[in-house]
Amino acid sequence: MSVTDAPPTRPELDRALRELRAGAEHWAGLPVAARAQVFREVFDAVAGVAREWAETASRVKGIPTGSRLAGEEWMSGPYAALESSASYARAYEAIAQGGSPVDGSPTRSAPGGRTAVRVLPLDARQRVLFHGFSAEVWMPPGVSAEQVRREAGLGAGTVGTVGGVGLVLGAGNITSIAPLDAFYELVSAGRTSLVKLNPTFADLLGVYERALEPLMRIGAVRVVNGDGVVGAYLTAHDDVGHVHITGSQTTHDTIVWGRGAEADRRRSDGDPRLDVPITSELGGVSPIIVVPGRWSDADLRFQAEHVATMRLHNAGHNCIAGQMVVLGADWPQRDAFLAELRRAFERLPARDPWYPGATGRMREAVAAHPGAETINGRVLLESTGDDPACDIEYFAPVLAWKQVPGTGAGFLRAAVAFANDRLDGSLGANVVVDPAARKAMGGEFDDALAELRYGTIAVNAWTAVGFLLAGATWGAFPGNGIEDVGSGIGVVHNGHLLSGPERTVVTGPFREFPRSVLGGEFSLFPKPPWFAGASTAATTGERLTRYAASPSWSRLLPVLLSAFRG
Repeated sequence: MSVTDAPPTRPELDRALRELRAGAEHWAGLPVAARAQVFREVFDAVAGVAREWAETASRVKGIPTGSRLAGEEWMSGPYAALESSASYARAYEAIAQGGSPVDGSPTRSAPGGRTAVRVLPLDARQRVLFHGFSAEVWMPPGVSAEQVRREAGLGAGTVGTVGGVGLVLGAGNITSIAPLDAFYELVSAGRTSLVKLNPTFADLLGVYERALEPLMRIGAVRVVNGDGVVGAYLTAHDDVGHVHITGSQTTHDTIVWGRGAEADRRRSDGDPRLDVPITSELGGVSPIIVVPGRWSDADLRFQAEHVATMRLHNAGHNCIAGQMVVLGADWPQRDAFLAELRRAFERLPARDPWYPGATGRMREAVAAHPGAETINGRVLLESTGDDPACDIEYFAPVLAWKQVPGTGAGFLRAAVAFANDRLDGSLGANVVVDPAARKAMGGEFDDALAELRYGTIAVNAWTAVGFLLAGATWGAFPGNGIEDVGSGIGVVHNGHLLSGPERTVVTGPFREFPRSVLGGEFSLFPKPPWFAGASTAATTGERLTRYAASPSWSRLLPVLLSAFRG
């Protein structure tokens, strides 16, 4: 069906679901090694459309040809899909050979009786490409390393059990989300998926169909365009046994409970209108906790751009965008950091919001917060800690800041309590801390991380790095239900197929190379290519995707050269 056609009719949707039912039975009968081969074919198909994917996404978002912003679309689109499909293929191959998807992943003890499973780096090329970065998945307290290995795999190694058909309601902001969600449905639960695209990505239908052709061919995936009417028909369809949504809490609650008086009545009666399970990733107000330290002028500039990037990437239209900067009221350099943050907003290339409703939400933010500043089309405001910026995910270039008292471990405990208890959601939290301040806190720093109830935590990195790492988990902190869904239910990605993970922790260098080495950190990583001020981001993103499509040392070198020029 062409993207210019009308939305699919009900008979067309019914036929797609019948094909997916047959596909679920076919998948259930496939040997594990054959499933690995299917994902190798998906990998090749994604590589074949990578350029078209990135260019179409750039056009949809209004990114001019030749702009550095195109790098965002390479990295968050085809690159992420390549890494994910390769990760699942490796997991299937390990199971087929009698091993575990976590073979080769070291474990260690983490605070609170937890087991941490390393997911980055795992080989020599990763150590070079992500030099100075690491990532772990922390399991809940009491789960042993032996239990982690014994239970890894989820449904990937089960043959003969039909997982049924699910509906994936795709996000409208990052182009890899919908395919990655469909991958996880199939791998973790043996469930085939009807993927309904968000209307913002209607023009990507053909790209997705070509990228997912190996799954389309065997009836494991179908992709359709459509509006809310199509979504409502599908969520109530008898052939849909599970729903997964990436979107807003409002959309989730409408699906589960309905609207208005109906929703109130159903909630009161404990009678949801959706009678199948639902999983979700719904965003929230993500904190950026800036731990006081003694920073140089270069540190202030670099970290101000880092914080600005967390908000401005994709024009602010990210569920994981940092929204609340938590600063130390007693930090002597607080005002100097805020000044650098304002300069970063002024300096970084202006970009019009492209996601529907963003401009209106920016106006609402300014109206609700006296003293809000508009800088180069971005909004910066001070939060009282009891205002809409704590409760509303603006999904636009709106950045708030709040000060809490204390220094060192005392500040960090207060900031963690504020993030846990006052900010909406639990998807991701960022912590910026210089090496000297972290060392001075000792074990109290790690204990504070354990208290931070978020599904992904990034220390001197952005939590979006966790989204891009195929082996990491992605989702809200465990414990939500449909009655109070918060940032969502369940996880996705999870390339090592860990059973019941709690969170992912990503750690990066405080300074870029060469200042990192001069400051005592063993990291050769330059200014990250996802930074809003990285001048070679488009070239780096394209070369990184080429490298992912055919990893080799000869293809890695051009990636590094481009990144260092940025």
